[in-house]
Amino acid sequence: MDGKMNAGKLNAGKLYVMGVGPGASDLITVRAARILSELDVIYTPTGKKGTQSLAHSIIAEYLSPTTEICAYHFLMKADRAAKEAVWDEVAQTLKEDVANGRKVGFVTLGDPMLFSTWVFLLERMVSEQIKIPPWLEIVPGITSFSAIAAVSGIPLAMESQTLAVVSCTAPETVLEQALVNHDCIVLMKVYSRFTRIRDILRRHNLLKHALMMADATLPTEQCWRDLDTLSPDEQALSYFSTILINKNW
Repeated sequence: MDGKMNAGKLNAGKLYVMGVGPGASDLITVRAARILSELDVIYTPTGKKGTQSLAHSIIAEYLSPTTEICAYHFLMKADRAAKEAVWDEVAQTLKEDVANGRKVGFVTLGDPMLFSTWVFLLERMVSEQIKIPPWLEIVPGITSFSAIAAVSGIPLAMESQTLAVVSCTAPETVLEQALVNHDCIVLMKVYSRFTRIRDILRRHNLLKHALMMADATLPTEQCWRDLDTLSPDEQALSYFSTILINKNW
């Protein structure tokens, strides 16, 4: 936390960062639901200005009518400097709310510590501190791939199997290494990279062990168990598309 801020004031407020799960509102944790009902202000991220985020729609039923709702537009396709300017602004706003004694919430899809914008804010709020400070609580959430495994019946890992979770934005060499070195692989952020990913899986003879799901637990949920025959029309995937691979399944 900024050393210039008054430590006594900080103790009066608290920031709760909550993972709200993969999409279905009843997959939020009991702890997160309780905290949401008690907040003074909640910050919800959105990828487009003027739109309600999926995270906001998940938590809406749990919020108190008196809770102030603040939506922040997190830039998805801007350059690094523009993104960092937004992260700086949001982190500073959260710190000021806590310093003013408010009970503050920040929500993110899935789990806040996995491929989440929240981590960039955390870096700005605790600087070199390793231990989570008393004014901050991070509430874990159900990940999308946990939900996909449950819905599809494909184990994430069994017995002595190893599991890798990789973003498809990673270099192809990193993806190849994960596929070769691990028994089970989760490939996230597939949506616009499906053709390339499918070619890699085909090269490693893994298509028969792979399953892809989009919008898991939502009314728009789709599941593909034969990736080799996915038509061009079906390849216009949702942003929330993930592939699970288990070599023994």
